[in-house]
Amino acid sequence: MDMRPHPFEPPAPLPRTVPPGRLEIIRTILRNPLELWGEPSYTLPWIHTRFFRERTLIVNDPGLIRHVLVDNAANYRMSDIRQLILRPILRDGLLTAEGEVWKRSRKAVAPVFTPRHANGFAGQMLRQSEDYARKYQAAGSEGKVFEIAADMTELTFAILADTLFSGEIVTSSDSFADDVNALLHRMGRVDPMDLLRAPSWVPRLTRLGGQKVLDKFRYIVRQTMDARLARMQANRAAAPDDFLTLLLDQAASGGLTNDEIEDNILTFIGAGHETTARALAWTLCCVANTQHIREAMEEEIDRVLAQDVEPVKWLDLMPYTRAAFEEALRLYPPAPSINRAAITADRWTDAKGETVEIEAGVTVLIMPWTLHRHELYWDKPRAYVPERFLPENRGKIGRFQFLPFGAGPRVCIGATFALQEAVIALAVLMHRFRFDLTDQTKPWPVQKLTTQPQNGLPMCVTPRSLPKSA
Repeated sequence: MDMRPHPFEPPAPLPRTVPPGRLEIIRTILRNPLELWGEPSYTLPWIHTRFFRERTLIVNDPGLIRHVLVDNAANYRMSDIRQLILRPILRDGLLTAEGEVWKRSRKAVAPVFTPRHANGFAGQMLRQSEDYARKYQAAGSEGKVFEIAADMTELTFAILADTLFSGEIVTSSDSFADDVNALLHRMGRVDPMDLLRAPSWVPRLTRLGGQKVLDKFRYIVRQTMDARLARMQANRAAAPDDFLTLLLDQAASGGLTNDEIEDNILTFIGAGHETTARALAWTLCCVANTQHIREAMEEEIDRVLAQDVEPVKWLDLMPYTRAAFEEALRLYPPAPSINRAAITADRWTDAKGETVEIEAGVTVLIMPWTLHRHELYWDKPRAYVPERFLPENRGKIGRFQFLPFGAGPRVCIGATFALQEAVIALAVLMHRFRFDLTDQTKPWPVQKLTTQPQNGLPMCVTPRSLPKSA
């Protein structure tokens, strides 16, 4: 572990010391929900609270988290406010579907993410990362400033398009990062009508500007589906054996409806790469502030790449690079909240005999944002210390105190895909370039569905001077 007295603490809202009033709560939720949480959220295992007559249980205790997400998961449905935000975008996609629809979608998607398929993705991830690195080749010896948050969105989209759709998404990536930002900024945010639990048919004024870009995404999905269907009908054997073909086969066999297929394709195009993109950008930002970590990563990356091993092995051969990424996931979890609602009354008792009563209808809020920075469960919780995720230290981290991909039946199906993608991308980029902060780099996390850097992450990209053996 990094036991130096003052390890780097990346920028983030400090815990509130004075509870906000009702009006301030509304303003903060609309502006940036990450700024809402007070000291109890970072120091207590659970908190009962109420807002607008909404009963809420904020859960940080890993044992209680396991109870809600795993042991008694059947008693907890998606919360109303989460669905009011996400369902207008994703409808019955994997992230928002429930019940039998969710089971069908999960079963349909699962084969794509088996180890056999995942191993095959590594080469495509490497190729797309190397192709994207050429964008930085023109930086020259003095370097050039790039918008890294947008760049990582473009890179992970290119990887997603190649691995899951064989490069046949009917779109251009020229404005894709801007479209994703517009979609999440307009559609993936809390509206006052959500706080009031207004029916979905009541207009959300804050989202009116996002309908156009949502329609654009839907059009992309329909065009992509039509193009692949035409190809399959012309010569089924020549169609790629990928995510898109797999879903369309489900329609032919009655496993999924056409609408459900469209929703799942949109889920992966619009959101499937977004979490990894945000975490990659935050990783490069944190590493730029910690010289010893950057040097350790560069040494590891250069050594492994010099061995000319297959990229599928990089995840295991680069434990420090993986740790640097996971520590960024801890401090800036792309999905900063997990929302559930109790169907029937429930109770849970901890090891000390303290019992938590959970009434029917109570919203259960599990916040990776506060959990990952919680004083009860982490040493130096606000500091960037990748060493805590090295193999010799991982055993000290409980399964339910680190939730970048969730847990239980609805755990992120692409978790291994994301880790492999991140290590390969970081290895390619950091082997060739150094990413440094500029005077314009003022990182500040803001929650807009994912944990995004407000105003982006401009960074100076400079080619590294490598020894000939590297």
